[in-house]
This record gives sequence, C-alpha cells and structure tokens, in this order.
Amino acid sequence: MFKGLIGRKVGMTQVFDDDGVALPVTLIEAGPCYVTQVKTLEKEGYASVQLGFEEAKPKRLTGGQLGHLKRNSLPPLKVLREFRAKSPDVSEGDTINVNIFENGERVDIIGTSKGRGFAGVVKRYHFAGGPRTHGQSDRLRAPGSLGSGTTPGRVFKGKRGPGRMGNERVTSSYVRVVLVDPERNLLAVDGSVPGHKGSIVVLKPARKQ
Repeated sequence: MFKGLIGRKVGMTQVFDDDGVALPVTLIEAGPCYVTQVKTLEKEGYASVQLGFEEAKPKRLTGGQLGHLKRNSLPPLKVLREFRAKSPDVSEGDTINVNIFENGERVDIIGTSKGRGFAGVVKRYHFAGGPRTHGQSDRLRAPGSLGSGTTPGRVFKGKRGPGRMGNERVTSSYVRVVLVDPERNLLAVDGSVPGHKGSIVVLKPARKQ
C-alpha cells in the first residue's frame, strides 16, 4: 500500500502518555493530498506517485501547472512532490489523508533546516576555539592553523571552515507517530522536525525498520 504525505510544520507542544509522562511533540498539518500523477516503469522509466498539497489561487500557478492539474479535475495546488513507489496502488485524482498512518508507526520526515546565515567554525562545526589565557586577545573563536607551509603549501579541499550554515535538506529518521487526528488533518510526532514553523515537510514510512 502506498504511504506518503506532504504537510506543513505547525510548531511544538507536549502530550501526556498513558503513564503521565510529558512527551515533546511536533504538530504537522498533513494533507489532504491529491494524487496528481502516477508514473509507471513502462511509460516514464520508473515508478512513482506525485502528490499535490494546499490549494492556491489560479493566478499563482503557470498555465502548464494548471493544465497538468486539470487533467484529473483537481484544484490549483501550491506544492507538488514525488514519491518513489515500486507498485503504486493509487489512481490519479485520489485523495490521501493522515489516517494512512497509525499511532506508534515509524516515519522519515524530510524538510529544509533553518538558515543560520554566515557562521563561524565554533557554531558551525563545534570547534573548541583558542585558549582563554596567556594574553590571547582575539583568537577566542578562531579556527587555528589550516595547514602546513611548504608541503603541501595549500589548504586541502573540503577543509572545515566558516561559511553558510543551514538551509539544507535534512531527514529525521525513524520518528514515532504519537497522535493522529483525521478531523483536523493533524499528526503529532515525537521530538523535533527540520525547518521553521510553517515550512513544508514530507512524510514517508521509515526506511530503517
């Protein structure tokens, strides 16, 4: 059975389990998602399911996007994502809701991490920085020596240094589903999820079972 959803991160809160222990959870408004296209091995060369999420004004989409959705009489959808599926058992135009997942199920959640801008090595890679004593003045959060002198006489490619941090695709693996609320299209998952409030996330069954 095909399982996959597109959602929007709402934020974090807490719920209490049967033993009265408070669990930090992230709320995700997931679905309803529409099956906008089913790709097959014979026609496209690989099998996958394309889902659409969140209605938008028609003027926000291009003519090609609107035509792609009108094939199956679907509303204008803001977000489209593709899910690989060996044998898709859904049809174009179908609707998928949060009730495909159950309490206690494990999922992988893919999102874009928060952008931190230009960051130094202490924040970016947890470098220790320089000594805090013996008259050192401005080397507190500096990276230190980057390489040797005559040989090789250069800095090796891939050396960790300051630079742009965050704003990258991140996957949280094997996250437990704590709560499923089909009436409000809400999922609560254990712990944190990549991205800021309101960011788009993709949910799939966990690869590491």
